[in-house]
Amino acid sequence: MAQGFSLKDQLFNAEKTRYLAGLFSAADQNFDAATFEAQVMSRLLELELKERMAWIAECLQQSVPGDLPAIAPLLLRALPPPLDPNKSDDDFGDFIFAPLGDWVVAVGLDHPELALDVLEELTQRFSMEWAIRPFLNRYPEIVLKRMEAWCGHSSYHVRRLVSEGTRPRLPWGQSVDLELTDPLPLLDRLHADSTRYVTRSVANHLNDITKKDVKLALDRLQAWQDSQTQDTAELKWMTSHAVRGLVKSGHPRAMKMIGYDPDADVSAHISLGGDARIGGALDFEVRLSGARDQAVLVDYIVHFQRPGGKVSAKVHKLKQAALKDGELVLKKTHKLKGNASTFTLIPGAHRLEVQVNGRVRAAADFELLG
Repeated sequence: MAQGFSLKDQLFNAEKTRYLAGLFSAADQNFDAATFEAQVMSRLLELELKERMAWIAECLQQSVPGDLPAIAPLLLRALPPPLDPNKSDDDFGDFIFAPLGDWVVAVGLDHPELALDVLEELTQRFSMEWAIRPFLNRYPEIVLKRMEAWCGHSSYHVRRLVSEGTRPRLPWGQSVDLELTDPLPLLDRLHADSTRYVTRSVANHLNDITKKDVKLALDRLQAWQDSQTQDTAELKWMTSHAVRGLVKSGHPRAMKMIGYDPDADVSAHISLGGDARIGGALDFEVRLSGARDQAVLVDYIVHFQRPGGKVSAKVHKLKQAALKDGELVLKKTHKLKGNASTFTLIPGAHRLEVQVNGRVRAAADFELLG
């Protein structure tokens, strides 16, 4: 990412505010676009990203007072056309419409059916995964019933909202009071969706479940494999994406589900090259041997020193391949950044491990120099 880049400034700024004001003034000549813009910009740049969403929603609520039945007609008239229905992925929409979801929550919690109608429209301009969660908590039966209908919606953005909105660990999202099993009948329908935008969300949802109930998630993936209702290649991708956390930890059943045998007879040898220094790199070579054409998923784990004598292990991807002629040689240069903002390196004894199909096959100790 380029130095000085600001996501919040890219997504919420004067230009985007003016665009939103223009939509509302075009829908209602009484909407005071200039006052709205001035009010938003009076505080916008001092706020963080989620705070900007809430502030814009508050300004809209002041510019167009009233509960949801009063403001819904104007809100819907102001919307631009839905996102391109001919696409099937990577069409998240424009973040400037996210505050409209906050607005619906603020004025619509007493009007769940109408709110769901509005969110159905809004999510076709920008995902309403955050906005729907307060309604899920207050009216779970109403929302889940509506979501059953949305599973068959013509817009993949609406279908995705079903999976994404009910995720147990949605980033930035309010927690929901659902049981892990409550959305599973919906995912049973969505897992065979024809668009990657939806199936990625389903996979992310199951990955969330693996953090709390591994067996539940893996049993569901197995049931989908047995049903053969999704394209084989797509379901293979979904399974791999859903169990990615388990794979990093070497979970045997997850490994088998994506085609790698934890019990495979594979040996590994590590060769270290040169000194490892902070600001430099750790160079190493891994030589694998085993049965001819044996499928291998290779990770490497670096055990870093932490303050107070603790050790922190970080897993990194290395290679997915087959042992052609029973052998495979892999080389890697792992950079050791000395100025990383999220992880401070400490000189001293470190350890490198190579994990094949979820099991550590070789290890080598090295000294990290300052």
